[in-house]
Amino acid sequence: MGLFKKKPKAEKDRPVPRHIAVIMDGNGRWAKKRGLPRQAGHKVGAETFRTIATYCKDIGVQYFTVYAFSTENWKRPPEEVDALLDLFRKYLKEAAETMFERGVAVRVLGDLSPLPPDILELIRETGEIADTLGPDAATASLCINYGGRDEIKNAVRALAKEVEKGSIRPEDITEGDISRHLYTAHMPDPDLIIRPSGEIRTSNFLLWQSAYAEYYFTPVLWPDFKTADMDEAIDAFNKRNRRFGGV
Repeated sequence: MGLFKKKPKAEKDRPVPRHIAVIMDGNGRWAKKRGLPRQAGHKVGAETFRTIATYCKDIGVQYFTVYAFSTENWKRPPEEVDALLDLFRKYLKEAAETMFERGVAVRVLGDLSPLPPDILELIRETGEIADTLGPDAATASLCINYGGRDEIKNAVRALAKEVEKGSIRPEDITEGDISRHLYTAHMPDPDLIIRPSGEIRTSNFLLWQSAYAEYYFTPVLWPDFKTADMDEAIDAFNKRNRRFGGV
């Protein structure tokens, strides 16, 4: 019977997007369905991130970016916010070192200024670990205290300062100038954005960068998201006709 076991879909000749992004949604509902605290869902969701990020690297995806904590998530109950911050503390270095062994560089993106000093230090250490893999390494990015509108606002402010200094004229500002001031300036725009949990909205994620991304929505809750679900998303992506405004 083993001869007929289904083979994984990580064939090397299958086209894969260069950059996949995921809105990690459904952790709380996953926990509620099991009578568990929401924090339990976030913990399993973090493990899912590690599994899917390393799988993406193995099948040839160069950039994998996830929405881990939004600028709006501070509005959640204090005990849930504290639990998420504790999870970041526990997980950041552990995940960075484990994924480093698989050749995946872990990065953190967002407005990091409100985060506690010890987490900022962990993020710095995580970045140093990632740097040792070099600029061409597969990269998994966690967006923490991230908001798409906030990111664009900060980019506009940075450009305004350049105009004040006379280093650029307003009429010379290009889309590229805006892009180089975004948190994602070091990577290409996402080709595919996945939204698990059955919700159909962008939730303020990569608003500028997603202009020509393909969206894939699935009812699977993020903690239940498996490599087979990623395969289905990639297969759906490969069936799309990406014209980028052309014919």
